[in-house]
Amino acid sequence: MSGTGPWVLLLLCVAATCVWRLAGVAISSRIDSNGSWLQWFNCVAYAMLAGLITRVILIPEGMLAQTPITHRLIAMAVGFLLFALLRRNVFAATASAFLVFLVLSLLSEGGFI
Repeated sequence: MSGTGPWVLLLLCVAATCVWRLAGVAISSRIDSNGSWLQWFNCVAYAMLAGLITRVILIPEGMLAQTPITHRLIAMAVGFLLFALLRRNVFAATASAFLVFLVLSLLSEGGFI
């Protein structure tokens, strides 16, 4: 492959991406954001996200697999509870779940629990 080959391929990929983005911008004004199709896609996206989160918590891989499942479940429960209590604040719930998991892991590693 010549020296210009990768650059040509990169430009073609950028062009292909831009075409679809421009098409999305062009038709976005005609799409009803409360329509049944977009609600269905939204539900599918949430279901996929819930499945991925469940898989990471229940069937982790790598270093996460070495942590006790109780730590992961407690952190998830705290995050969900704060999500509900703080008017669906995703950032606060995620940060608190992370901090709870971190503290539980550090306490466990130090032999305190």
